[in-house]
Amino acid sequence: MLELTQEQIAQFRQDGFLIVDKIIEPEAAADILENFAGVFDGTYQTGIKPDEVNLPVGDPPYTKQICNAWKSDLSVARHILSENLGRACAQLGGWEGSRLMIDNLLWKPVKGRSIGFHQDSMYSLWINNPALVSCWVALDKTTSDGGTLVYIKGSHKWGEAKPIMQFHGPEDDLKEVREWAETHGLELELVPVVVPPGGGAFHDGWLWHGSRINQAAVPRRALAAHFFQHDIEFNPELMTVGNGPIYGKYKKFGSNEVDESYFPITYRKDGYRTPGLDEYLAKGIV
Repeated sequence: MLELTQEQIAQFRQDGFLIVDKIIEPEAAADILENFAGVFDGTYQTGIKPDEVNLPVGDPPYTKQICNAWKSDLSVARHILSENLGRACAQLGGWEGSRLMIDNLLWKPVKGRSIGFHQDSMYSLWINNPALVSCWVALDKTTSDGGTLVYIKGSHKWGEAKPIMQFHGPEDDLKEVREWAETHGLELELVPVVVPPGGGAFHDGWLWHGSRINQAAVPRRALAAHFFQHDIEFNPELMTVGNGPIYGKYKKFGSNEVDESYFPITYRKDGYRTPGLDEYLAKGIV
């Protein structure tokens, strides 16, 4: 059970992130890794394909990404949909409850290219309140030169920028955030996430972050989850922005309601969770 202190919550709000040595047990991280390659190869435990399978090819290689693997693999779902994780994100966000937006399986191979520094919430404007709290969990031991997640301390207070020009494998991964900082007279303080398997970090949706080239001799594999507060709605005026064209397919005709079948509420202070979640986690039944 992850229990956050008031000091940790205050640090998150000050720095825009919180690094934690253990978010899930190392055994749980190992369970996710058992099926990791299979999910990327198209072996889905539940028979359901993830929402996005991004496998760009190049030399040097790119980071591979899968979105919403919780629908495809129960080892992923047991962490992503846990009440424990939802509670932690609600505490950090100052919310009454948490609703999952998406998860990511991330596989950065040896020499894998960078992910450009960006703000997650800038890709979520298709929701009426795009403020996010994200959780990133390392499945392998991370090192500062091994392509781990890197935060720019305090940058969640720098305002809303724009989506970056090149997300996967840019030549200059700091281009947009450097330009933004120079324009506003700000300094870049980079903080890498160095943790054992099962450790990781939480970050604010407006915090600038990315990952650099993997200079280590081993791959870097991780699992991330991005949460809204529980009572959000679709923003019909911005459905074409960010990843709205992908997840807008779940919008109901004539309604801005966000369907819990696709964006489940995993924690609420009054004890509510989307019906069926616990049965799905136990048996894989939807």
